[in-house]
Amino acid sequence: MMKDLNPEVLSIKPSGIRKFFDLVSEMKDAISLGVGEPDFDTPWHIREEGIHSLEKGRTFYSSNAGLLELREEISRKVESMHGISYSPKDEVMITVGGSEAIDLAMRVILTPGDEVLIPEPCYVSYLPCAKMAYGVPVPIPLEEKDEFRLTPEKLEEAITEKSKILVLPFPNNPTGSIMEKEDLEAIVPLILKHNLYVLTDEIYSALCYKGEHHSIIEFPGMRERTVYINGFSKAYAMTGWRLGYACSAAPILNQMLKLHQYAIMCAPTTSQYSAVEAIRNGEEDVLRMRDAYNERRRLLLYHFQKMGLDCFEPFGAFYVFPSIKKFGLSSSEFAERLLKEEKVAVVPGTAFGDSGEGFIRISYAYSIENLKLALERIERFVKKLQESNHGLV
Repeated sequence: MMKDLNPEVLSIKPSGIRKFFDLVSEMKDAISLGVGEPDFDTPWHIREEGIHSLEKGRTFYSSNAGLLELREEISRKVESMHGISYSPKDEVMITVGGSEAIDLAMRVILTPGDEVLIPEPCYVSYLPCAKMAYGVPVPIPLEEKDEFRLTPEKLEEAITEKSKILVLPFPNNPTGSIMEKEDLEAIVPLILKHNLYVLTDEIYSALCYKGEHHSIIEFPGMRERTVYINGFSKAYAMTGWRLGYACSAAPILNQMLKLHQYAIMCAPTTSQYSAVEAIRNGEEDVLRMRDAYNERRRLLLYHFQKMGLDCFEPFGAFYVFPSIKKFGLSSSEFAERLLKEEKVAVVPGTAFGDSGEGFIRISYAYSIENLKLALERIERFVKKLQESNHGLV
């Protein structure tokens, strides 16, 4: 008889998003609003740089930390955005997507039994990464009345003497919520008081529709205890290039790099050359895509209001997170019926944590034409519910 597999891994549930992807792929004429992936092609000049690097035969390993040229560009970019400097030589590393950086940071910082404070609803990877690093995930349920922002009260309530990492997933997937400067400032004293590390995942930082995006690293005492994670997938429509990065103080980053050396070696070289081009010459592309997302965001909110679907206004990422509580259905029931009856796929809020119950995630990383067609179908479905015994509105 074979010996048992790792119980920590066995205890992790498969992603709740995958189930709906599988159903949609088998359904003719279905419209999916479930994927968190830009619908734009990677801008041509970025692709062209990748092609050029292949033609030049630049297919060798880079250094473990990534091309120095790219790390220098990242260092300059972070400093221009946040006024905080990281040495490209030993405080910046290139990873295979932001997800690898999350995993590395958890494994370097946590010891068995350490608690990881995770505001929910949130990206599906934080909890399994914490568990696989033998940490204990502690969800912090965020509320619609606070626009799904992390308040000092919510944070203080969750902290114990075992708390070690606070995850800051803003702008947020799935809610689209943001933390403005004053929101971040309000939680800094608690982070310092309880000597927490911070993992700030800012992969959607370029997609902010209200003022300037701010990071926790901007505040005194935060730089040395924070792992700043970002990447190229969302801002530059480079999901399949699998490229992210982490910035942190050398004592933390050197240990992350050591794990990366043994597990990955280095991020794809072709992707790294293209990323240099993206940072140097891709700002106009980012702004063009952001403007398009913003137009779609406003379109969805307008139609939700018109059809009587409650939704707070999200100012980040490319998701809306409407409430479906008044229809008397669970998030899963609503999503399953919408798919079966109107062939529109959305993701139940519970895929992102228990506090997502009563909500659904809709991605607007789709064309205006597709969104309008999906909205017609959603409106028909909502009207049906309003007229039935379930939807007393």
